[in-house]
Amino acid sequence: MKPEVLVIAASPSADVMAQLERLFICHHLWRQPRDEQATWLTGVAGGVRGVLTTGAIGIDAALLAQLPKLEIVAVNGIGTDAVDLAATRARGIAVTNTPGVLTDDVADLALALLLAAARRLPALDRFVRAGDWEAGKPLTPTRSLRGKVCGVYGFGRIGQAVAARAQAFGMEIRYFQPRAIEGVTAPRSASLLALAHESDYLVVCAPGGPATRHVIDAQVLAALGAAGTLVNIARGSLVDQAALIAALREGALGMAALDVFDGEPKVPAELRALENVVMTPHVASLTVETRHAMGQLVVDNLSAHFDGRPLLTIVL
Repeated sequence: MKPEVLVIAASPSADVMAQLERLFICHHLWRQPRDEQATWLTGVAGGVRGVLTTGAIGIDAALLAQLPKLEIVAVNGIGTDAVDLAATRARGIAVTNTPGVLTDDVADLALALLLAAARRLPALDRFVRAGDWEAGKPLTPTRSLRGKVCGVYGFGRIGQAVAARAQAFGMEIRYFQPRAIEGVTAPRSASLLALAHESDYLVVCAPGGPATRHVIDAQVLAALGAAGTLVNIARGSLVDQAALIAALREGALGMAALDVFDGEPKVPAELRALENVVMTPHVASLTVETRHAMGQLVVDNLSAHFDGRPLLTIVL
């Protein structure tokens, strides 16, 4: 009999979804009306041996407790901060994620956001659409990237991919994370605060979780300065959102370019009202190619587990 899998969120790839249906007995939580999910879940939970979730949704201890036969949690994404790893570890439940396959597209969006902020692309788009160009209204010059310092907070696969792209635009690179990376030429700053002081653009690529919650605080934003720009493609929880709004509103920070938000998909009205912010709805990996590759890695990890083979990308 095929293993039973709880699918908390669907993959955008039709091929991935077809493979899941072929290989497993799939229970699709995402298809159920929100107010009926709890009741529906009690009817299927007893047989579930695998869970497919996303980095943003994860799985908490309460849901884990409802799944007595659970053996594996396959995360469609890199981050596992929304997974109760202490609970999975205590029960010996395997956890996998999808690193590597989304690196390039996430790094691409980071540079797209950085460029959009530097050259004020959303504002220029509105300028043309509103007829201001035709009306001869004046334009404020934007900023060049050449010779500026791109500070990267979190210098793993994605951070290094962001650095390589920024270098191609003539930017200087610095980075910070608690542990130095061997074999890289970019200098490591003494601290996150020092990195902010030394950077014109600060790109956040570090993992989320309690250890990094609100590490980008008012002091870091002030160090980045009135001419500085914050780019976040990591997790919204890393940034003190109230401090960010205040810094942008008061001119203590020049610009922000954000793909992630604390409490998303809710974005504070105060943030949405600001002109010096570029925003996208957590879509750094949302390309046809990458979402298929991520979903395929989820399928491959689930198949490996139930076939008794080594997991491809195990977290624990």
